[in-house]
Amino acid sequence: MEAIDATHVCLIGPECTGKTTLAERLADHFGVAWVAEFAREYALRVGRLLTVDDVEPIARGQMALEDAAPQPTTPSLTILDTDLTSTVVYATHYYGTCPEWIETAARARKADLYLLTDVDVPWTIDDVRDSAAPRETLHRVFATTLATYGADFVAIRGDRETRFAAALAAIAARFHVQRGY
Repeated sequence: MEAIDATHVCLIGPECTGKTTLAERLADHFGVAWVAEFAREYALRVGRLLTVDDVEPIARGQMALEDAAPQPTTPSLTILDTDLTSTVVYATHYYGTCPEWIETAARARKADLYLLTDVDVPWTIDDVRDSAAPRETLHRVFATTLATYGADFVAIRGDRETRFAAALAAIAARFHVQRGY
């Protein structure tokens, strides 16, 4: 049987807004694959402040993770814990520029639905998080970038249960699936 492309739902937004937690929970709920964020693991591995020279390896690593996701043989859902759009936003935010090929690839590979996580949850420090200060500004940049790309996105806010319910409702509405999938 020929493989059918999966429907991709991407969690996106500033750091420490619950993307990974929500991605894991949605994947578990639907019994589907999820693709981790490459940039986080990359930053942990290199163990130093990232520079403009890290943007391309991060983009290539994210694409490789997405491309390695299990290919369904029936229509399926794949949850992405970020994608190249985040690379574009962060490269521009930190370095003032992003390689054109990454912006082109981000548009070409855009998810079917983005769940844009809000900054209404507490920021907690860890080894790769930068600062809570730019979260509101970055949230606006993410929304603007998604709109510019013509991406379908829904804002996700509130506590964990509210976010989960909103994500389920958005997925059900966009893809006409049962909330239990």
